[in-house]
Order: sequence, then C-alpha cells, then structure tokens
Amino acid sequence: MTNFASIEEQLELIRRGTQEIISEEDLIAKLKQNRPLRIKAGFDPTAPDLHLGHTVLINKLKHFQDLGHEVLFLIGDYTATIGDPTGKNATRPPLTPEEIANNAKTYAEQVFKILDKDKTTVMFNSEWFNKMNAGDMIALASQTTVSRMIERDDFSKRYKAQTPISLHEFLYPLVQGYDSVAMKADVELGGTDQTFNLLMGRTLQGRYGQESQVCITVPILEGLDGEKKMSKSLGNYIAIYDTPGTMYQKVLSMPDTLIRRYYEFLSFKPMSEVDALMAEMENGRNPQEIKRILAEELIERFHDKESAENAHKSAGNVLADGELPVDLPEVTLDLGEQDKLFITQVLNQSKLAKNGAQAKDMVKRGAVKVDNEVVDAGFYLESGANVVIQAGKKAYARVIVG
Repeated sequence: MTNFASIEEQLELIRRGTQEIISEEDLIAKLKQNRPLRIKAGFDPTAPDLHLGHTVLINKLKHFQDLGHEVLFLIGDYTATIGDPTGKNATRPPLTPEEIANNAKTYAEQVFKILDKDKTTVMFNSEWFNKMNAGDMIALASQTTVSRMIERDDFSKRYKAQTPISLHEFLYPLVQGYDSVAMKADVELGGTDQTFNLLMGRTLQGRYGQESQVCITVPILEGLDGEKKMSKSLGNYIAIYDTPGTMYQKVLSMPDTLIRRYYEFLSFKPMSEVDALMAEMENGRNPQEIKRILAEELIERFHDKESAENAHKSAGNVLADGELPVDLPEVTLDLGEQDKLFITQVLNQSKLAKNGAQAKDMVKRGAVKVDNEVVDAGFYLESGANVVIQAGKKAYARVIVG
C-alpha cells in the first residue's frame, strides 16, 4: 500500500501553480480515500515538439506522481482527426493520420524527461473510439445540447460574428469528455483554455454512472516577450529540444518580471527555496544570477548535469551548433507601415548583413538560421516576434519586432 503524505501536504503541492480546482472539496474527498488517484491529461499530437509552456501541465502531473498517484498520459490520436476548436476563430483543419503518427512518436520521448516512465500509463483514445459505431456516437451527442455548446466562449464569438461553425467541432468537447469516462479518471488537468472541455468530462462521468472527476486548470505561460503566451510561431519560446547554450541564453534573456512565475511553474525547487531566492533578489542580488540558477536546473533536466555546468561557456568565435554567445546583441526593429519584414530586410536593418545583396546571398546559401533553423527567402517576421538570428558563422543577434 502506498504511504501518502498528509492531505494538507498533498494539497500544498497540488495548489502550486494552479489556476482553479473544481472542486477542492471533491479533491479532498478523493484524497481521503487513501488510494492512488487516476490523474488524466490529454495532448493532441498537433506538433512534433514541445516547449516549456507545455511543460507547466506536465510538471503538475509530476507533482501528482511524486505524491504516489497514477498518471494517465493520453495522446489524442483520435481527437486530433477532429481538430480542437479551442481559441480558434475559424474551423481548424484536422491532421492526417501520417501527421498524427509522426508527431505522437516524439511525444513520449519528450515527456519522460519529466515523468517517471515506469509510473506512467500512456494511452491513445483511438483505442475506444475506433470501436464505437454511428449509433454510439449519436448516443454520446445526445448527452448535451446546442445551447450548452454555444455557451462556450469561442463558439459564442464565432456565432455572433456569423463565422461558420462545423457540426464536427461540437463533437470535440464531447469526445474529450468521454475520454474521462473510458479512462475512469479521478482528476483531469488542462490549461485555462480547456475549462469547458474538462467540465464536459465531469458532466459525462455523472451521466455514465461514475464519480465525477476533479478539474484542475493551470495558467498559460507567457513567452520570453513577457506578454503573449509562449508560442513557436511568435518566436518567444524555449523548446525542450533547444541546445544547452540556446536554452541558457533564452532563460537569461527573459524579462525580470517573469522570474517568479517561471520558477513557480517550471522549477521543482520547493516554494520555500523559491521565496528565499526572490527575497535575495529584492535585497539587491543580480536577477541574472537568479535566472542562471533556473537555467542550469532546466538544462540538467532536459540534457544532463555536465551540459548545465558548461552552458555558460557558449561564447567566442567558435561555437557548437545551436550554441549562442553570452554577450548576444539585441536589436529592435519597427514594422513601420508594413505588416511583416522578410528575412533579407531583417538582416539589412539589424546590420547582420552589409547590404541587400549580401543578405540575399547568405539566405540563398542557407547560411541564415532563425532559432537554429535554416530559413529561405520566403521567411518573415511579424509584430511580437522575438528570435535569435545567425547570419554566417559569427554574426548573431536577438531580433525583436515591435
């Protein structure tokens, strides 16, 4: 039998970095059962790589795992064929089976840098949905109403704006909710943008005669710009697969205003240690030193201890692939009356190229990288972009588009 920490000790860790618990009273009742709870989190394999914004939720799974509970990591290979409408102002194109398979292949490898593989059950919702027939799906659809779906914020906005809503999009919350029934989840975790879907699972479990799950939401993590959510498309992200030097430099580049938030959501240090570090900073300790401690913790987690100890050495003229100089210059560009800047314009304006001809030549030769990925002449930056650009072997700059 698992020896659990006291209810209060468990709640202290569970509450860390959470936005809402629906309901804490139900959670306490489940914890009092003194058994491993089944903790569900679902991920649609919409992209092959994860960034630190995704790990906020995975870290919370790790908290439950450390407390002795059973983590059910659901890969939504079936729901990905529908397309999650959350936060979308238009119908989202579903992924092909090939895209889903390729993306799902890398998910487990990445999450097991955080979760204990031996204590994690990986599931695919195609396991039960592929066995359902049309009658089963109609019966599931009968469990809610169109008016209830229209209450959802993104559907409501699209309905009022007379933007098309496809019927299959209404199925997504139902299908995600039914996952909780099939998995017999005690607790489901999700971002604040997933509240409607999580509550659907809670409702459906009651309809199918199960004890309703507790829904726990975690905040959306801001990216390195300190304002918009972490996103690869905005260039304000730190990827799990970033090289040690890149990860180090990115963490040190974040605004000081994000330090406490990143520690609370991304660090596994006890909050007592975090509070002590924040107090030291308030009393005059250099914020860069506090960031460095976090950077080394993250690099050790996603790479190894030696990489963490040596990441700060990524400086000079000879750099390993993906490594960045510590004294990385920063350039802010103005869009002016344009809505985007093509890479040749960016190179010119940021002085990474002597002139337009050299900029075009470097791009044509494949000598220009944005966040360590080679780009072509069609690549452009939009407002809010925050990226690291390498032009040739020695020219580097962090470019921010205002």
